[in-house]
Amino acid sequence: MDIAIIVIYLGAMLLFGWWGKRRSTNSADFLVAGRRLGPFFYTGTLCAVVIGGASTVGGVGLGYRYGMAGMWLVVAIAVGVLLVSLFIAPRIQQLGIYTVGDMLRLRYGLDGTRASGILMALYTLMLCVSSTVAYSTIFRVLFNLGQVQSVLLGGVIVVMYSSIGGMWAITLTDMVQFIIKTVGIFALMLPFTWSRAGGYDGIVDRLGHQVFNVTSIGWASIITYFIVYTFGILIGQDIWQRVFTARSPRVARWGGTAAGVYCLLYGVAGAAIGTASAVLIPHADAADDVYADIAAKILPVGVAGLVLAAAVAAMMSTASGALIATATVCRNDIAPFIKSLLGQPQHHQEIVDTEHDVRGNRIYIVVTGVLAVTLSIIINDVVSAITIAYDILVGGLFVPIIGGLLWKRANGAGAIAAMVAGLLATVVTLIMVDDVLANMPVYIGLGTSLLAYIIASLATPPTPKDVRREWERRSAGNHADSDAAASADPSPTASTPGAA
Repeated sequence: MDIAIIVIYLGAMLLFGWWGKRRSTNSADFLVAGRRLGPFFYTGTLCAVVIGGASTVGGVGLGYRYGMAGMWLVVAIAVGVLLVSLFIAPRIQQLGIYTVGDMLRLRYGLDGTRASGILMALYTLMLCVSSTVAYSTIFRVLFNLGQVQSVLLGGVIVVMYSSIGGMWAITLTDMVQFIIKTVGIFALMLPFTWSRAGGYDGIVDRLGHQVFNVTSIGWASIITYFIVYTFGILIGQDIWQRVFTARSPRVARWGGTAAGVYCLLYGVAGAAIGTASAVLIPHADAADDVYADIAAKILPVGVAGLVLAAAVAAMMSTASGALIATATVCRNDIAPFIKSLLGQPQHHQEIVDTEHDVRGNRIYIVVTGVLAVTLSIIINDVVSAITIAYDILVGGLFVPIIGGLLWKRANGAGAIAAMVAGLLATVVTLIMVDDVLANMPVYIGLGTSLLAYIIASLATPPTPKDVRREWERRSAGNHADSDAAASADPSPTASTPGAA
């Protein structure tokens, strides 16, 4: 029965891909669901992409090791969702863009900021890889498959429904995944584990009061979670692309706020499940195996299938969101950047063709999907890989992105300097430290990036007035064609030498 539930779920994902195909007639439909999602769908799809394997399986594992203090990773993610929804989403939703790189180019009037797409693609690709490896572990146990076969099974399904239906298909699958993991965690896993563990009194009797000390994980770890994950959520392409699907700034603000609250509750629930699991399975081989072990050893048949489906749903929703984000960045930022380096500027007709080239978007998803699946087969230490990707993302891009939204005096020279300095400082520190999970690389990267940003901005002329006017006009939602605007030059000076 448990296997049947998973098979039915996987089949449904493919059907939703075909449904989404009917609604994807242009790039706006395919990449950002036509920018038409209302509160219910927007909240559900944002929750789905944010809550992945790290929040579900990893969150329970942290609760198993540290008690209720294991909630902080997911809480940091939730705080990021709240901040981006309340302070950033309403503004960027009106820009009519597709990528973070589009925002940088529009704000600074400098085509060279497209290079940010390389760092963003690295981050979203590794996010997709980590989720793919995570759900393949469940397939390996359920279907008695090898690692390669498990990765191929899940990877092919995600690539198929993502490439066929685009964001419309991903939105519908996200809603189903959101419902499944909500039921799996809150209605099944949490009450079953706490009941079997004897409730609060039973847990305290077996483990002591210290498991309810929310700072036992250590302040250094808590601060690092907020620096890496909260900052990463604020600037991640996978999150911004969901913001662009909202039909209005109001939906982006309040739907996202609801998603942030949901994530907070999810983090507490995951830590509580892990805490109870420490009573039920006191000597687990690995903390990250606890989720599957509880499903297999403690829960009744059928219920276990739904709980495992919840974990698969959490991981697949993140994988599909990261996959379409990677493909979007590759097409909208990296490909034009490479063309510009080769002296091939993008012409207006190419922009118009791209806006209606759904087939081209599908090809990009398939290609990046094949790359993600290949890396998922090769890479073993996913935690280290995703940590490095987050460090590079935050160290190189956080300052120019957030600075561009907050500081009017900042200019393109400052943005480029911040990106280069932050990236180099982060990478050099990563090479020098013995532990890639150390806190120092992202701290040094952020500090160096901020210093370079301020010095370069103040030492060079301000952003040209026409670029500023265009940015302010677009920030107010005043643009004639929001679908074509993302690929078009943001200002008359966008490609001129003095644009910085």
